[in-house]
Amino acid sequence: QVHLVESGGGLVQAGGSLRLSCAASGRIYSINTMGWYRQAPGKQRELVATITSGGNTDYADSVKGRFAISRDGAKNTVYLQMNSLKPEDSAVFYCDYRTAFAHYWGQGTQVTVSS
Repeated sequence: QVHLVESGGGLVQAGGSLRLSCAASGRIYSINTMGWYRQAPGKQRELVATITSGGNTDYADSVKGRFAISRDGAKNTVYLQMNSLKPEDSAVFYCDYRTAFAHYWGQGTQVTVSS
């Protein structure tokens, strides 16, 4: 079992910044991918950004140049720095941990961007 705890969501004005954190605990495997997905009301959950244990990253086109994902391997924590936030970024952001044979989601943290 892997337990994910997210933090850092909140309300911010358009153009502002937020930093999300997700700490993983439990049976952590050295080879894994962690990331962030988001789901707005009435929409499907979508990829925001992922980072492998080797440091390879992937971003949704809509956030490239504005968001940056990073991780601290020693702390089993992944971060999402979100800059130049837009109202359309408003959603519940979910942390994701996966290996070749397991997949876990966090409970989600709300991000609301006001115009």
